Amino acid sequence: MTVFAVERSLPGVTMEALAGAQAAAIGAAAASSARGVPVRYLRSVFLPADARCVCLFEAGSAEAVRSVNDAAGLPYSAVSEAMDLPAPAA
Repeated sequence: MTVFAVERSLPGVTMEALAGAQAAAIGAAAASSARGVPVRYLRSVFLPADARCVCLFEAGSAEAVRSVNDAAGLPYSAVSEAMDLPAPAA
């Protein structure tokens, strides 16, 4: 599976709304996987100074990730293949 970054602009978003969006993304990914189109939500990073959010998903295609975000009702400006670079083991 490939990692995809979903970019969002969220001006004026509250922490409560961010938590709700995260829950919606997780739920929509689980529903997609249950239907046989595996998508896994990995994590999100919110940049408050820019009102931008980047969410990482693991899936077989960008279209699957778009479908999950559409089903969750979450806005996005781009879905791009990404390289997730975790910290090296100490």
